Amino acid sequence: MTGEAGPPLARSTLDRAAHRRTDPDWLAEAWERARVLVLDSADDGRALVRGASAAPELVLVGPAELPDVPRSVPMFLGVEPDGVPVFAVDAPLPELPDTRRVNLREVGHLLADRDAGLFTTALALLNWHVRHGHSSITGQPTQVDEAGWSRVDPGGERVWPRTDPAMIVLVHDGVAGPEGRCLLGNNAAWARTPGERRFSCLAGYVEPGESAEAAVLREVREEVGVGVEEITYAGSQSWPFPGSLMLGFLARADADEPVRVDPAEIAYARWFTRREIGAALAGEAVDVDGHRLALPPPSSIALFLIHRWLEGHC
Repeated sequence: MTGEAGPPLARSTLDRAAHRRTDPDWLAEAWERARVLVLDSADDGRALVRGASAAPELVLVGPAELPDVPRSVPMFLGVEPDGVPVFAVDAPLPELPDTRRVNLREVGHLLADRDAGLFTTALALLNWHVRHGHSSITGQPTQVDEAGWSRVDPGGERVWPRTDPAMIVLVHDGVAGPEGRCLLGNNAAWARTPGERRFSCLAGYVEPGESAEAAVLREVREEVGVGVEEITYAGSQSWPFPGSLMLGFLARADADEPVRVDPAEIAYARWFTRREIGAALAGEAVDVDGHRLALPPPSSIALFLIHRWLEGHC
């Protein structure tokens, strides 16, 4: 997916060239001429960028420029349109002039399609490797195989990268115009910022044997006690923190139905008008019980869903 129409981390220009992952001769040759994205698992998976803060560019290096010994074997990401292969490694970030360290949450929405796809894929793979040093089947230690796309234990039992499906939904009242409302929640697990209260879309993992739409119905009912209908799919994106696929939806609810939060999940929930949300996005102070309203970060699919609702796509 390319362009700005979709969620911010659902963009890429890379050919993953999956058939090359099991070709050691090609991989060895490709490594010598590769571009390498360095991520630091010891520093929140940060990478290097350079350029203007509003339009950062990922910094990739040649194999000879890698600092120290990488913590991981090279992970093959794919082949660029110009034919150059791209790998990622887990290593301390090199000291390069005019660069700065960033994490994906900070810059994902600002990166060009190519860089957004590289960073998202590399971080998802890195986080999986960091968390799966042992086989979930046998309990034995595993080693990286297939150029970073699987791990194998001493008995040959193989495991592949895991992605956990999760739904996220913008619940709205179906009313057009500035007084139309959406229902947002403040998660009980979020850190508190003095003077500020962050609200976002409702979300949760899809359970075994459950469709994504059924998860929307269940999670909204569990978290805020409201029933929804007219569930429509809006898009998806990877959320590699550490390894989710966020399936985004819009759904309509009756704004007169009482909101009853599950305090173990949601600290606060309330309806907001388009006028209020638009003002908050414009940088104006919107009061929420003595706190300034804060909205989801720009790299999240939650803000993408909010924008879809603001623009009337529901």
